[in-house]
Amino acid sequence: MAFDGFTIAALVSEMDAKLTGGHIQKIAQPEADELLLSIKNNKTQYKLQISASPSLPLIHLTNSPKPSPFTAPGFCMLLRKHLGGAKILSFEQVGLERVIRIQLENLNELGDVVQKSLMVEIMGKHSNIILVDEKNTIVDSIKHINGLTSSVRQVLPGLDYFIPNTQHKINPYEVTTNDWNETLFIKPVSIAKMLYGSLSGFSSSLSHELAYRSHLDGDAPTASLNGNDKSALMEQFRSIMQQTKGRDFSPCIVFRGAKPIDFGAFSFTMYTDCTCKIYESMSEVVETFYGEKDTLERIRQKSIDLRKSVTNILERNYKKRDMQYKQLKKTDGKEKYKVYGELLTNGYQLSETDTSLTCVNYYNNEEITIPVDETMTAIENANKYFARYNKLKRTEEAVKEQQEETEETITHLESIMTELDIARKEEDLLVIRQELSDFGYMKEKRSGKKGKPIKKSKPLHFISSDGYDIFVGKNNYQNDELTFKTATGNDWWFHAKNMPGSHVIVKTNGEEPPIKTFEEAGSLAAYFSKGKGADKVEIDYTQKKNVKKPNGGKPGFVVYYTNYSLMASSHIEGIRCVNAEDSVFLERSYV
Repeated sequence: MAFDGFTIAALVSEMDAKLTGGHIQKIAQPEADELLLSIKNNKTQYKLQISASPSLPLIHLTNSPKPSPFTAPGFCMLLRKHLGGAKILSFEQVGLERVIRIQLENLNELGDVVQKSLMVEIMGKHSNIILVDEKNTIVDSIKHINGLTSSVRQVLPGLDYFIPNTQHKINPYEVTTNDWNETLFIKPVSIAKMLYGSLSGFSSSLSHELAYRSHLDGDAPTASLNGNDKSALMEQFRSIMQQTKGRDFSPCIVFRGAKPIDFGAFSFTMYTDCTCKIYESMSEVVETFYGEKDTLERIRQKSIDLRKSVTNILERNYKKRDMQYKQLKKTDGKEKYKVYGELLTNGYQLSETDTSLTCVNYYNNEEITIPVDETMTAIENANKYFARYNKLKRTEEAVKEQQEETEETITHLESIMTELDIARKEEDLLVIRQELSDFGYMKEKRSGKKGKPIKKSKPLHFISSDGYDIFVGKNNYQNDELTFKTATGNDWWFHAKNMPGSHVIVKTNGEEPPIKTFEEAGSLAAYFSKGKGADKVEIDYTQKKNVKKPNGGKPGFVVYYTNYSLMASSHIEGIRCVNAEDSVFLERSYV
């Protein structure tokens, strides 16, 4: 599972065929390290997404919409100046490296034709997008790399552009028989490691696939190869390289059940217990495999401060709860002191030397020994025990009240953590931040500009197999609105039992929905809860008229005393989502 040189080769082949000769119409920078180019060619509009994210760098054609910031970043403005309306001359891969050169032609300020290149480097945490002029000088880059960051190469405006060769691998297009015999086969490593460790562009997966096609074990040492083994491996290598040169790719994703486990530019045969699905384009493979992961990674990055704040507050409340349980434990013996006091008031006399009183406990008719202070009378000792009892009783009452508040806070915060897991858009995070601010968990984020209203996030909308509308809340405010404003008395309400999760509403229009709709609503309640991923989740469901909001209850908190239960799967494939953008996100998360 790697974005290797052959994946890049397949993408370059696809983009060169579809985009070369086209013109860049729009340039957007939706994220700090990402570009979205709108390109028109042969009367068709294309979108090219380029990401230099350190955790998930990508380049592919996409149909998915992505909002851009209101004010374009500096690099985006510079590209609009240099590349707005530019004609695409070619897409080229540097050897089999994960580097793409997009050759462009445009007019400068004087009206002269000039050529520039957009260099896309898909290199993990070193990924970058760099604009280079016709003299190979860096105009600017989406990430600036100075001497303090890297001693190998600086990426700054005005410097010469070059690709550092830090791995000293052989270009597979130039490998010779001598290279095999004198360099590769003599390495004391496994067959697969010899391939991906010595040849640029090779991943571990593809290296093992070549070994498998050669009827060899990729983990076997190179020293175990005989002449026939070496010939078979070289033949498979030449076959792959011939396919690459001829742009004869078979983009695929390997599924184990519904879960994708690998992808590549060529079909895999080594996964004998899996399904290898062939796609029409490499872009579709990349977007299917990484699309939801990229979205989740972006949201995760943007929600780090919120998660950290919620986690810290939760940890404090967990500790507070533990302390309260310990305090409550200390009050367990309070009834003993009440009994001591009552027995001491029954007319007993104490001498100056008595340190205890032995008498019959009339509550159980057993003999009991009561410690006493010899300097006090029986009544004074009794009052001391009554005072101790009353103090412990007051402590118990206060601690139980505090416990109730702490448990309510923990439940609320755990529901917010589930909201963060459900969040797919920035406006979802803004609503969560607002909720944290409203309840004093964190300070409201103030900006220099006057209060701009938060864009209202909409609940998820599904249609059941039987045609019933199902709504799913993405946060506590939406949960309250769905349950107490959207739903009417006979609509059905679903929620995962005893765990944080979304409120799910089935609009019945006065009818009784079929069993299938109940099952699908239950699955949605399971999927959008802390139980997501479990095979089965217990779901409570009841009609909306049975769901009540307690006075002073926090958002999303409800009570109900009449309900049914069902065990639901947390898999929601096949349930149609009405909103196209939400549908794309969800479909990617199924696989």
